[in-house]
Amino acid sequence: MYTQSAKYYDSLYRALGKDYAQEALRIEQIVSDRCRSGGKTLLDIGCGTGKHIEFLRNHFECEGLDVDRTMLDIARDRNPGATFHLGDMIGFNLGKRFDVITCLFGSIGYAPSVQRLEQTIQTFARHLKPGGVIVVEPWVKPEDWKDGQVNALYVNEPELKVARMSVARRDANISILNFHYMVASRDGIRTFTEPHRLTLFSDEEYRQAFARARLFFDYEENGLTPGRGLYVAFSRPE
Repeated sequence: MYTQSAKYYDSLYRALGKDYAQEALRIEQIVSDRCRSGGKTLLDIGCGTGKHIEFLRNHFECEGLDVDRTMLDIARDRNPGATFHLGDMIGFNLGKRFDVITCLFGSIGYAPSVQRLEQTIQTFARHLKPGGVIVVEPWVKPEDWKDGQVNALYVNEPELKVARMSVARRDANISILNFHYMVASRDGIRTFTEPHRLTLFSDEEYRQAFARARLFFDYEENGLTPGRGLYVAFSRPE
């Protein structure tokens, strides 16, 4: 879904000021406080270009999973030696379990329904070691969505200029972001559009999904992205 924009993704969020190093530090602190599985393996689901793994691999044995091949190519170049898997977060099967599973930056919102959300969390739980920790950064909740909001993000680098614009729309519990890009580089100027549909799950729907996966969980108001919070789920040690 990011095939056309993947090469500009890091520049866009660098322009936004996203601090991957600080976010990785927060994840490390959560894991240190909660994880009781005794190991250091970590799976980042929806890993994108591997920016979180770039910092998390200083403390964990990291693997990543994403549905977009182009994103994974960038992640592999950034993190030589790390293992990356092409797969959908809803029903993947890696045949192994991890001490830590992360799903960050609202990627969970790509689950298209409550049923698929529950299936996704159950898939996470099957890949978690006893005593392990799952950290999920939710997408926007229904009550926080601002329909009709006009958004723009700009990159102004010496060899690259990018404008990404969208108008927030909503169809029932689905948020719709049609990103319109204009990109200028030495190769010329091009424009393209990428549609993104993410589900506006409620707090109760997230909590129900964790409970049905037989996970214990907490919600932390102070998340990685302002206003989002974090769900921290864990299983009991054996």
